[in-house]
Amino acid sequence: MAKYEMENIRNIALCGHGSAGKTTLVDKMLTTTATLKRQASVDDGTSICDFDEEEKQHQYSIEATVVHFDHAGKHFNVIDTPGYPDFIGQTIGAMRGVDTAAIVINAQAGIEVNTRRVFAEAKKAGLGRVIIISKMDSDNVDFPALLDSIKKLYGNACVPLNVPLGHGADFRGVAGTLKVPDDTAGALVDPSEISEPLMESIIEVDEAVMERYFEGREPTEEELSQLIARAVAEGSLIPVICVSGKTGGGVPELLDALALCTLPPNQCKRLATNAEGEEVELTTDPAGPLVAQVFKTRIDPFVQKLSFIRVYSGTLKKNDTVPIVGARKGLKIGQLLQVQADETEPVDEVEPGAIVAVAKMDELETGTTLGKTELPPIPFPAPMVGLAVSPKSRGDEGKLSGALHKVCQEDSTFRLDRDMQTKEMVMTGMSELHLQIIQERLKRRDKVEVQTKEPKIPYRETIQANAEGSYRHKKQTGGRGQFGEVHIRMWPLPKNIDVDEFATKRRFASMKQAHYDPTNNFLWIDSVVGGTIPSNFMPAVEKGFKDRIVRGVIAGYLVQNVCVEVHFGKHHPVDSSEAAFKTAASMVFRNVFQQAKPALLEPIVKMEITVPGANVGDISSDMSGRRGRVLGMDSAAGQLQTVTAEVPLAEVTTYARSLSSITGGQGSYTIEFSHYDIVPGNVQKEIIAKAALKEEEED
Repeated sequence: MAKYEMENIRNIALCGHGSAGKTTLVDKMLTTTATLKRQASVDDGTSICDFDEEEKQHQYSIEATVVHFDHAGKHFNVIDTPGYPDFIGQTIGAMRGVDTAAIVINAQAGIEVNTRRVFAEAKKAGLGRVIIISKMDSDNVDFPALLDSIKKLYGNACVPLNVPLGHGADFRGVAGTLKVPDDTAGALVDPSEISEPLMESIIEVDEAVMERYFEGREPTEEELSQLIARAVAEGSLIPVICVSGKTGGGVPELLDALALCTLPPNQCKRLATNAEGEEVELTTDPAGPLVAQVFKTRIDPFVQKLSFIRVYSGTLKKNDTVPIVGARKGLKIGQLLQVQADETEPVDEVEPGAIVAVAKMDELETGTTLGKTELPPIPFPAPMVGLAVSPKSRGDEGKLSGALHKVCQEDSTFRLDRDMQTKEMVMTGMSELHLQIIQERLKRRDKVEVQTKEPKIPYRETIQANAEGSYRHKKQTGGRGQFGEVHIRMWPLPKNIDVDEFATKRRFASMKQAHYDPTNNFLWIDSVVGGTIPSNFMPAVEKGFKDRIVRGVIAGYLVQNVCVEVHFGKHHPVDSSEAAFKTAASMVFRNVFQQAKPALLEPIVKMEITVPGANVGDISSDMSGRRGRVLGMDSAAGQLQTVTAEVPLAEVTTYARSLSSITGGQGSYTIEFSHYDIVPGNVQKEIIAKAALKEEEED
């Protein structure tokens, strides 16, 4: 791998909505620069970027793919990212590895939902931004209207660096606006009308150059090159470039524009935290301390883990032992690999701006920082759609668990949990499509098929009134019998209460000891006097309570927020045993619980739903129909509104589908657990009836 001067490196992520033509553009860049010696096409499965079987089958990108090529004296590392919001995690990870985001907009479809999302994410990440209007060979393209909508949404900083000469079958290329050519026949917008506003957007970052310009002295080409990069870095210029990846029209000009407008590594400001806890700005110094980060993980078909690393400072060498933030000892890095889609080539060392991979380093995870200066975590969105998953074939449990663990490693928007209450393994992803693709990958790569269903809602059981009672367990079947009697009082136990204060207020007559379980907010008091229950049987009483808490009472769900006082009992010198008192405790808990106005609790989640302003009323109405409560609304970027609401989890397990229907695919949402609340009586009856029916079927 040749060494490149810092100012000649360009790291770019191509982002945008699905079917905008990003992968086709990357293929065309590789063939235009003669990096790829054959033709490549998404349609016939020969694209260099979409090399996974799932990508070939569906004909869209699922993972971010790294390629590299040289053009106009610049070395480009380009990351092709998926366009569907279902795989946004791949795009967000890729943005940590680059300095410029090229947002690709389909000329025919215009600004779509993921276009808005990636533009906002690029701004949040502090990247330079350029806009590529692709598919200029499409019919029914209204370029002036599209340009106007881009300016309305993203501001007047969006200025065309070139304009299309015709569209559809008549598209024959582009005309520059910085230097207007003589032949502009067929231009959809007069490039001479854009030339001056473009120049002013560039020179406004340097007062001295601006003064000279208004005095009639044009900036030199070298000055323009430096000023354009500064303007893009500061956000005062967002160049707009037109192209057709399919025909190749405008691709040479696109490459020239990217060489001119995108940022070298030393012009993208990045902050980190040093070993002393101070915030510092990174410097791209090859001789400085190493700072690098894993921005992507991939498990290839040969079960080889590849960790993709972006170097920000210092020099990374093969076989180096480097410090890892959060680790006690350093990590010996193996062979460094330069990546070209699914192919790799060994390299010995790399400097700031480089993107490389290392293989089989289990200690490295996406987001891991190499060096002593810690980079911020990558802000991956939380997965929202869950499915309970199990293997189709008995005996494949271990195989499935291992396969899903690999998915967790390579996909930071995928989560795997085992619900201890429902006994289900639940996989959670960004959408139903996301989880469908994962299932396909499990079948192809890991040879394990799964069956899925909606996960059970983790309801809880509690009480709303005080009660007391007793239970005698007596059994005589010949020989030694069984005997144990337990008397209890039961109270609701508020959450976050001082347990000692609660016990004092209740004035437990003769409290010998208290046992508190903070997980389930369960308190039980031993107030037995006179040895009516011998102390050696009290642990068995506690086991009986805990067994019942796990098994539930009214519908088989975990019990919480309960206080029980054991104040009396009886025993038999021969027939009493730990088993007898455990049974008696479990049964008395059940009986008294049923007298204490039992109730089901359901998980309530907080949602932030971002939609076009015209859909806000529809969202509010939909939330009401789901027993939800709208808490407020805020303006979001690009004429969007964010509705904040609290709603029962049971009502939104398939919300992604509904939101897409309501907004025509223009909405997105986040979800997080808020609290538990009482289930309404009519809903509670249905849940209890279903639980009883299931218990009968299992019996």
